[in-house]
Amino acid sequence: MTDAEKIRCSNDRDLFDALSRDPTIVRIKEHIARLEDDVPFRTRRRLLSTAVRLSPAMAPSLRSMADACIEKLGVSLPLELFVFPSPQHNAMCFRPEEGRLLVMFSSALLEDFEGSELVFVMGHELGHHVYAHHDIPIGSVLRGDEKPDPRLALSLFAWSRYAEISADRAGAYCADDRQAVARSLFKLASGLSGRTISFELDDFLSQVDQMQEEDADPSIRTPSEDWFSTHPFSPLRVKALELFHGSELVNSSGDSTAQLEMGVQKLMSLMEPSYLEAKTVAAESMRRLLFAGSLVVARADGEITQGEVGVFEKFFGKGAFKDTVDVGALEKDLDNRIERVREEAGVTQAMQVLQDLCIVARAEGHTMEPERLVLEAIATKLGLSAGFVTRTLEVDLGPD
Repeated sequence: MTDAEKIRCSNDRDLFDALSRDPTIVRIKEHIARLEDDVPFRTRRRLLSTAVRLSPAMAPSLRSMADACIEKLGVSLPLELFVFPSPQHNAMCFRPEEGRLLVMFSSALLEDFEGSELVFVMGHELGHHVYAHHDIPIGSVLRGDEKPDPRLALSLFAWSRYAEISADRAGAYCADDRQAVARSLFKLASGLSGRTISFELDDFLSQVDQMQEEDADPSIRTPSEDWFSTHPFSPLRVKALELFHGSELVNSSGDSTAQLEMGVQKLMSLMEPSYLEAKTVAAESMRRLLFAGSLVVARADGEITQGEVGVFEKFFGKGAFKDTVDVGALEKDLDNRIERVREEAGVTQAMQVLQDLCIVARAEGHTMEPERLVLEAIATKLGLSAGFVTRTLEVDLGPD
């Protein structure tokens, strides 16, 4: 087992293996492969026409960083680096094409990041390649014509979060500089270059701790969209990296790998739909809202179609929908169910239900304006922002 494989998040590996065997994903991958045989993807051609390729002579220090990461992570393919004009801090690694690995950075990131900060970003992007994250075509599965079982959609979202944890570890392993890694995350979170604001790691981590404390207190109704944001920054990723730095994978006297993974799973559980099986009062109130909300959203454009019934039953189980279900009564009771969630569950849990409602709505194939309006109304009544609905419905899919 390579060093890179040793530090990979176990939940990323396990979910990746399970998803790779899923019949829907296997079928879609085979379809993509046939399309590529007919019309090969031309990502590199597009990059050559829209971005600037950075030769070793143009960017010698960046190339040296890349070579160091390549050696540490065991990357075997030749690498090409590109930069595109953007004021945002961003980077992405593309699926290999014609035996080449392609990594692209925004101009702002290359201007504002330096030294080990850039190494962390480089290692993160190469980590996606090393762990073959692009082999799960999450965008094609969730946005394609063949709509997945909603439970598969939830598994894909869960896997994508753990994939980011693995890529972060790869970046931290390459950088070998806890302060620089934290500065990188600070810059990604704030959009600042670091030239005008002094960065203090303890203060930054204290902010994350306070977010956790407030989010765990159901009496505090402050929207916490950051918990569900992949870009530009997720507080959970910072905490997960702190656990990584305190483990035996980095320090021989640190916590065991098993303790590390248990800690990460506990953090990530805030974003996972365990309420579907849990037997607590809060979980029951969340399930009741999800059940009623799904049907009310489905009927928002006039009627519940057979396709929508199929999606609903994939999510809740065969036979869960009955012709005798009084959706009008469920709609009248929706406010009561929303209030129960507000009383029994925390803000993060309310956001999880709303996210799942968005996934159900999107799994049908498209989201009509009446459906979006219902989702936004539910969000407002839960004390959350309507913007969270927009971001969830339009979330960018796939590792970067």
